[in-house]
Amino acid sequence: MTATKVSEAERDAWPALPYFAWRETYTTLHLWTQIVGKIRLSLTPWQNHSWHVALYVTTRGLTTSPIAYDARAFQIDFDFIDHVLRITTSYGGERQMQLQSQTVADFFAHLFSTLEELNICVHINEHPNEMPDALPFSMDRIHSAYDPVYANCFWRLLVQADRVFKIFRTGFIGKASPVHFFWGSFDLAVTRFSGRRAPRHPGGVPNLADAVVREAYSHEVSSAGFWPGGGSIDFPAFYSYAYPARPGFDRAPVAPDGAFFSQDLKEFILPYDIVRKAEHPDATLLRFLQSTYEAAADAGGWDRAALECPLGHVGVPRPVQG
Repeated sequence: MTATKVSEAERDAWPALPYFAWRETYTTLHLWTQIVGKIRLSLTPWQNHSWHVALYVTTRGLTTSPIAYDARAFQIDFDFIDHVLRITTSYGGERQMQLQSQTVADFFAHLFSTLEELNICVHINEHPNEMPDALPFSMDRIHSAYDPVYANCFWRLLVQADRVFKIFRTGFIGKASPVHFFWGSFDLAVTRFSGRRAPRHPGGVPNLADAVVREAYSHEVSSAGFWPGGGSIDFPAFYSYAYPARPGFDRAPVAPDGAFFSQDLKEFILPYDIVRKAEHPDATLLRFLQSTYEAAADAGGWDRAALECPLGHVGVPRPVQG
């Protein structure tokens, strides 16, 4: 019986997430996470590469992690099991809102009135980032879809991606980001740094200040992540890009079969369904992450011997020579 349950769990660990079936929920949820993320942004000192704004995957959804507020702290969590937005404070206060079909404007108003009940007064920029032609949150009565089944599938997918990204992160000694969720672009990401300064970024990201983009890409990177799709990529996918992208990067051979370089996005793409349907999903995704990182590092002349180490093992310290 136990073996059967494990087998079923393993088969269901990487759920299907058809882009067109959940696209409306995806858009609404993207806007809701922006509202919550901007609350963290408005109260948190700037950290390099905008790491202070990100959300994190939890055992139930996504979290801001603790946000300092005067001498107190509070936290906002999306719970995609019970489908609630939960606000907790360091002084024992707690409130929750149902995650259900409702307009972005209603979600915005309800959230801020709930914060006020907890004596938390905060103001945010209401204009969505990285989304062209989007309405201010308090005026958006267009986007209101919320399918709890697909919201749950999305979170379960993030749990798996988060786990594998963290394994991949152990193979790098140099500066590397946490595995974190950026609400602006609605993607889970992990980034490695060569240690060298990068050329000034040209900016031009829709509804994102050039100063923010230039600070984020102040140093040379190889970045990978998961994205639900959009535009020319109308399917969920893993991605990997380099900044700056050195000559030859886009022509490098990468694994597994089915991965390709998108000329529109200027990054390598691995359709999620290739990982989901693979006999060994973890190994398949790790091959993509490693091979695309090597493409960036080799094209950029990174000091790989000084920056890399074997993948980590539970309870085993990394051996140090000399």
